[in-house]
Amino acid sequence: MIDALLIALMAASLAAMYLLLKSGFRAPAAPPAPAPAKAYEPAAPGAPARHWSDEGRLQTEVLAESRFHATVRELAGEHGDQGADTRLPAVLAVDAANPYEDKPVAVFVAGRMVGYLGPRDAQYFREQQTRQEIAGQPVSCDAAIRGGGLWNGKRLAYAVWLDIEPAR
Repeated sequence: MIDALLIALMAASLAAMYLLLKSGFRAPAAPPAPAPAKAYEPAAPGAPARHWSDEGRLQTEVLAESRFHATVRELAGEHGDQGADTRLPAVLAVDAANPYEDKPVAVFVAGRMVGYLGPRDAQYFREQQTRQEIAGQPVSCDAAIRGGGLWNGKRLAYAVWLDIEPAR
């Protein structure tokens, strides 16, 4: 009797293993991914208080952030295999509400956010605003989007350059 019971138990175990192998093992369902946090972006500035120019030298570079690469590439327009040199208007504004940096200067080209001035350039920008008695107000300047040419079969990066005096 015990032999028959052991044989029945073994047969049931083998049947269960066969069914598991045939239907396959299923991994437990992955927990739902948290919704990606929306990246902080300042509001577009109002009308500029002044237009600044460094006589077309375009020596101040905007810091590149990966989240703005698609926008900069779009603003560069069609330029084939040669590098772009697209000229557009820019507006710079102190971003006092930025939760990540202390008084950064946001850069908008053709009304679209493309990045920030570097810390030294941002400080110099704010000092110049104070000297001209327009502290905290938006300022316009000319901008150039350069780059994007083909080299060894790959498209080079784009950069945004501003026609304002760089920090020394």
